[in-house]
Amino acid sequence: MTPVERSCRPLRQKGIRVLRETTHSPNTGTKCPPLGLESLRVKDPQLRASSYKRRGLGPHRGRLNIQSGIEDGDIYDGAWCAQYEDKKQWLEVDARRPTRFTGVILQGRSSIWSWDFILTYKVQFSNDTLVWQPAMNGTKEAVFEGNQDTETPVLALFNESATVARYIRINPQSWYENGTICLRAEVLGCTLPDPNNIYAWQQTEQGTKDKLDFRHHNYKEMRKLMKSVTEACPDITHIYSIGKSHMGLKMYVMEISDHPGKHELGEPEFRYVAGMHGNEALGRELLLNLMQYICQEYKLGNQRIVRLVKETRIHLLPSMNPDGYEMAFKKGSELAGWALGRYSYQGIDMNHNFADLNKVMWDAIEFDFQNNDKSKLINHYIPIPEYYTSEDAFVALETRAVINWMQNIPFVLSANLHGGELVVTYPFDRTEDWAPHDDTPTPDNSFFRWLATVYASTNQVMSNPDRRPCHNENFQRYNNIINGANWHTVQGSMNDFSYLHTNCFDVTVELSCDKFPHASELPIEWENNKESLLIYMEQVHRGLKGVIRDKDTEAGIADAIIKVDDIDHHIRSVADGDYWRLLNPGEYEVTVSAEGYNPSTRMCRVMYEHYPTICDFRLTKTPKQRLKEILAKGGKLPKDLQLRLRQLRLRKLRASTKAINSRPVPGKRPPTSPPTAARFSANEESCAAVGKMHSTCSKNIGKMYFSKFIV
Repeated sequence: MTPVERSCRPLRQKGIRVLRETTHSPNTGTKCPPLGLESLRVKDPQLRASSYKRRGLGPHRGRLNIQSGIEDGDIYDGAWCAQYEDKKQWLEVDARRPTRFTGVILQGRSSIWSWDFILTYKVQFSNDTLVWQPAMNGTKEAVFEGNQDTETPVLALFNESATVARYIRINPQSWYENGTICLRAEVLGCTLPDPNNIYAWQQTEQGTKDKLDFRHHNYKEMRKLMKSVTEACPDITHIYSIGKSHMGLKMYVMEISDHPGKHELGEPEFRYVAGMHGNEALGRELLLNLMQYICQEYKLGNQRIVRLVKETRIHLLPSMNPDGYEMAFKKGSELAGWALGRYSYQGIDMNHNFADLNKVMWDAIEFDFQNNDKSKLINHYIPIPEYYTSEDAFVALETRAVINWMQNIPFVLSANLHGGELVVTYPFDRTEDWAPHDDTPTPDNSFFRWLATVYASTNQVMSNPDRRPCHNENFQRYNNIINGANWHTVQGSMNDFSYLHTNCFDVTVELSCDKFPHASELPIEWENNKESLLIYMEQVHRGLKGVIRDKDTEAGIADAIIKVDDIDHHIRSVADGDYWRLLNPGEYEVTVSAEGYNPSTRMCRVMYEHYPTICDFRLTKTPKQRLKEILAKGGKLPKDLQLRLRQLRLRKLRASTKAINSRPVPGKRPPTSPPTAARFSANEESCAAVGKMHSTCSKNIGKMYFSKFIV
């Protein structure tokens, strides 16, 4: 028998009917939406309580899915908890307008130290807080079933003839026997029309003017929407799949470009990734909104969007974890809880599932430091360890698909969209000494801070100085950006892997306090993030770009290393020789090197404008490389090299002839010709006998020439 059943037995024996949980889907459109306790649309002053133990357990903490810190006892505990243990305690919500209340969702206390939740409760309504009307079940006062654990949300819907009121109270009647009165809640209700404009001062956030599909899309609906975008804008869009999930769902990507399907010389590649955690659904919907918006605005001739499409190849992956999302979607936006759908079907947290290249790099640095040798130190394109690529490695199929995607496309900039907080984090995400948190910057720390600031400062909620913290940390004191490792250490993050294994810079955006906001909140969330999503993409054009070519052939040089002085992180050119180096404004000394070429250094200045500085390089082959290429082609030397060799032979011939014919000085041994000269003379005579510059002779003479004077 569960705790709830034990608690309900005495009530049922007295003839009191206890209402059980009612199923509910947020996407049916038939039920009223949440008032917004979880999303913070309901402000702290709208919450009151009969009593509370301390400030950290006050009524403002009685919000669905609110999270506590590691330690209890601070101002960020994980529930409202009453000071007294009796049936007179209540949590009150002021809707601030006449509202038809339709249901309540209840949850226990968030804590790793305490186990507190409500077993049964009653509900009352009022218009003035003086006279209260109980929720009824026929002719009797209704008693609702609460929770059986601390995390699973439980929904109770009221009768069809729901009461219209301004205030609602949740009145606990029984609670877990080893705990106390603590709860987190969400209230469902439909705000009534205000024809007389009496509550104009109570108006909340406005929606959006954009005509987009604002609802939650499961796998089939997402695929259908993406297809409709390509049909509306076939010239600039292309859908492709990077792989399949464990359950066989394809991981679709929307490509947006003026020439979709191919990489264009000098055009940077950008990506957004959402849904790494399947229950963090806002990023998924924002990317679906974004692809619709770009298509619509491009057709309307919006110059900003047209420029972005023509100058950038954009890739949008709405769902990295489609299996996890489907689990959360079936439960519903309010009933999925804090963790359902977070992990892959195999139970893998993909934000900890990428190869830990931080350790590889730091171990190499430590080894080179101990041996006082930095000549072989690698600070970029760090290879993946063999153990990670084995079949036995515990790596999700989805993670492998994304890694292959990263390796196949030369991405320059990316953002990983998450939910559950309001902050932008930047690498490194892992601390070097395994501390729980510690500032661990990359060599490109200043530019990463710029990227994070660009998104956070243009996000309408993050930039609001009056907003309250989501859960247990106030990121406003950091201007809503933070080094990932300084927040909490994450081993095997996608951001760190992207920075150390590819050319791509990646940040994490925590989009909202609510991981899975109700569909009614999506228009507001789109407006909160629209400008941030656009301006962040435009940052891919900040810094340097150019093409590295062979000076003789003008062919692009792949895998050339681009080194910026005083920044200990290099990048490489891609297949066609083009490169992009993200940098803040300033003047930089840039050195480019490639195998078989002489290094080249030049000064490049990055301006403040939103376009990159062109900084091309033309490299000359080393003599050794030229000889290798000549010999590889059968030993046919170019005419200029033949002339140089002929002149050298004649000079050597004269010197050797003079030495042989010179008369010996009495008392001294006659000088002998150098062995090298003799060899040249002998080869020359044999070649002269042939009467032409035979390829074999040319090859042998060339070998001796380069081995003595060049190699």
